[in-house]
Amino acid sequence: MTKVIGVRFRTAGKIYFFAPGDLPIKRQDHVIVETARGIEYGTVVGDIREVEDDKVIQPLKPVLRIATERDDEQEAANKIKEKDAFKVCLEKIRKHGLEMKLIDAEYTFDNNKVLFYFTADGRIDFRELVKDLASVFKTRIELRQIGVRDETKILGGIGICGRQLCCHSHLSEFVPVSIKMAKEQNLSLNPTKISGVCGRLMCCLKHEEETYEELNRRLPNVGDYVTTPDGLKGEVASVNVLRQLVKVIVDVNDEKEIQEYKVDQLRFKRKHRNNRVEVSDEELKELEKLEKQEGKSKLNDN
Repeated sequence: MTKVIGVRFRTAGKIYFFAPGDLPIKRQDHVIVETARGIEYGTVVGDIREVEDDKVIQPLKPVLRIATERDDEQEAANKIKEKDAFKVCLEKIRKHGLEMKLIDAEYTFDNNKVLFYFTADGRIDFRELVKDLASVFKTRIELRQIGVRDETKILGGIGICGRQLCCHSHLSEFVPVSIKMAKEQNLSLNPTKISGVCGRLMCCLKHEEETYEELNRRLPNVGDYVTTPDGLKGEVASVNVLRQLVKVIVDVNDEKEIQEYKVDQLRFKRKHRNNRVEVSDEELKELEKLEKQEGKSKLNDN
């Protein structure tokens, strides 16, 4: 077992492990560590814990020190410099007439490098832009092209649920999302209702996927025939997944009635749910387009 401390460098960013050594590090402390990009200022997201050796990439880099008041001041100064760097880079992009959208600017803690994040439809020849920026900032320049999901994660926003976006608040890594998840949860397949701010399928479709899969396995399909506790046979009219209730059309005194039962009260042949959903031609085209974008997004994330 190896003692580690989890450190995050951005809001809802990926968590990286470092060796705490003998330092009295606590959750929410700010620490100075060495990364592949140089010296960085990060936030501790948990207390010191032990993990299995095979889950840690060796050699594990140590925490250099707990951030001092001077380190905090330098980090705050870097944030101000990043805003100025962003404005300068915007002006240079306009000057060179490049078709790219600048998303964010970031200084490494030791000011050894300035990173600019941008989105673009295709490849951009930004060699002249880099030279121009290097002459202004007198340090190493890195331009990094990102996808629309990463753009939304950096900028943040409010989702249709009225809460802060998952990717910006707590989702450290993007998870694969598919149309099948929306169908499993009986959601409308209207692309405008299952797409997030980024224009891709909403990440939250994944959150309850396992629960819905388990609950749906216990239920019959709409249109299936079941036997009620009274021995009547009827056709399933609708199901309530979360409450595990089934509405059944039964014949009572030669009249059809809809009665509601708990799924445990019914007898039926359990089979895999087929999730039949009526979709218009226009929605089908939009869904196919959305799935293609999802495929491209996964390639970009990799």
